[in-house]
Amino acid sequence: MITVKNVVKKYKNEKEIAYRDYTFLDGKSYIILGASGCGKSTLLNMICGILSPNKGQIIIDGIEITSLSQKQKDKIRIQKIGYVYQDFKLIKNMSVMDNINILRLENIDVSSSEELLKKLGIDDKKNKKVANLSGGESQRVAIVRALAKKPDIILCDEPTGNLNYEIGRKVMEELLECSKGKILIVVSHDERLVDLFDEVIHMEDFMVKEGEQHA
Repeated sequence: MITVKNVVKKYKNEKEIAYRDYTFLDGKSYIILGASGCGKSTLLNMICGILSPNKGQIIIDGIEITSLSQKQKDKIRIQKIGYVYQDFKLIKNMSVMDNINILRLENIDVSSSEELLKKLGIDDKKNKKVANLSGGESQRVAIVRALAKKPDIILCDEPTGNLNYEIGRKVMEELLECSKGKILIVVSHDERLVDLFDEVIHMEDFMVKEGEQHA
């Protein structure tokens, strides 16, 4: 379970975003919709400990991560969280399997990676260099890399942003299938995907408006 409580993030340009209190429950899928720059990715980065809020608490499975050192936050992210980045963050001159197995450097169990590749229909690409893959195939590799360490939480930043709708929807369906029983949080601007998720959060409703009292 993830709880966001009284969270405020202030940017260098003095822009400030206050988030409404919210609890993400185990085994449920969430899509957060909103335009670019509205604070969606910032929320994901605070949940995984890459960024820290200026105020408030983020609590993961009873642990208030906002009070931890960066080293402790990194440990929780490695153990509990899989992150699928919008730009994939794959190493193009390495093979698919090498990109996944690089997680061994973090002592992560990746024994299920071949099974995941098969589920996502790209097991025949495992020895190919990422540079030779299509956008949809690269996105699937990024998903496998995030899932291979068997995380409790999966965060996805615009995972279909670089794909056309048909391929993007199929990739999302595959991601949801592989994420059953976990917390899945996806940020997106594509409202055509909302029917796939348990909960839909509109970012403009999730932010505390100027003049309102924070929950």
